Amino acid sequence: MLLKKWITELLNSCVAPDTAATLTTPLLIAAIAVISVVSYYLCVKILTPLVKIITKKSKTEWDNDIFEEKAMKAFSQLAPACLLSWMLPEAFTGHEWGVSTIEKLTDVYIVYAVINLLARLMSNTVDAFEKRDKASQHNLTLLEDAMKLIMVIVGVIIALSILFDKKPGMVLTGFGASAAVLMLVFQDTIKGFVAGVQLSLNKMLKKGDWIVCEKAGADGEVQEVKLTTVKVRNWDNSIVTIHPYTLISDSFRNYQNMREVGARRVARSIYIDFDTVRFLRAEEVNTLLERGFISEHELKHAEREVNLSLFRKYLIRYLTSHPEVIKRHPDSAVILMVRQLAPKPQGLPLELYFFTRITAWSAFERLQADIFDHVYASVREFGLRIYQAPSGDDVRYRLPEK
Repeated sequence: MLLKKWITELLNSCVAPDTAATLTTPLLIAAIAVISVVSYYLCVKILTPLVKIITKKSKTEWDNDIFEEKAMKAFSQLAPACLLSWMLPEAFTGHEWGVSTIEKLTDVYIVYAVINLLARLMSNTVDAFEKRDKASQHNLTLLEDAMKLIMVIVGVIIALSILFDKKPGMVLTGFGASAAVLMLVFQDTIKGFVAGVQLSLNKMLKKGDWIVCEKAGADGEVQEVKLTTVKVRNWDNSIVTIHPYTLISDSFRNYQNMREVGARRVARSIYIDFDTVRFLRAEEVNTLLERGFISEHELKHAEREVNLSLFRKYLIRYLTSHPEVIKRHPDSAVILMVRQLAPKPQGLPLELYFFTRITAWSAFERLQADIFDHVYASVREFGLRIYQAPSGDDVRYRLPEK
């Protein structure tokens, strides 16, 4: 090798022949190491700008995302790997064991560099899909993790076959013999992979969904769906990490369909005091007509009017006329009604069941509060009263004034 010849000639001109023979191999190894490191940085400095120029001239933007700087650094690792595989065995000429060992180690390093490059290209491809919202219905990060795991397993098998001079099939046979131990070690990964595939194929969960899992203390937006973890950012800005198998083995609630349909449900009851439910007198009905709380066609006329019945009709008309409440929707589950529930000790539950066009949390809460403010204020107009547990002011003894 030319490099070895140069180093030998340089040492012979500077030191005694015995010393030169001793120092030749260490200096040669050091020189090869330096050349390999320099080759990596040269490759990065030359290849990265060159690829950027080529990708900018292309019409598509996919290559800009896939062949970015980190990918070029991963590709540049092949340069020192190939140089070490070619030059390093020459440094151990005459030492068969050393040559064999170095060749094996450099081949393993090449396998590592190739796996690292493929993993980086896969990550960039997934990032490019997510950047363009092409992966909105699929957990590509889960597929990415699964493929990376497979590549690592393949790389380990190839590396072991290189180190022990065995065929990959024999290495797989060895793994098969220790399958029980491997399953015990990687049981969380295996469970997570199976659960993640189920979540993805059944479209049960994806990044950006709003989920509630009471067992795990999760109530927020999904940030990441990985092979062994699902990361949820709660509305209080805390982060909850859940194993995918937990979501499969236990139930969780996904509110994403609510966002996509554009209809958020309100199902809240007020408790009417039974003692205030009664027939209205004619003058009370006329007052309600004059003030616009009821209309003529809502009256039965054949019998005396019940205040609660008129109040229900008024609430239906009020909700129907509200601009943010959905009256009709293609989804048959989106309905509007005011109904009585089974009586309770607290009174008669009157439930308002409807859907709003507003789904954002804060705006939805404001709208819901405004609607029920109006409901609470309207109750007394019909001679009704909402049940409220007695307070100290209700039961305390008042002394007569002197």
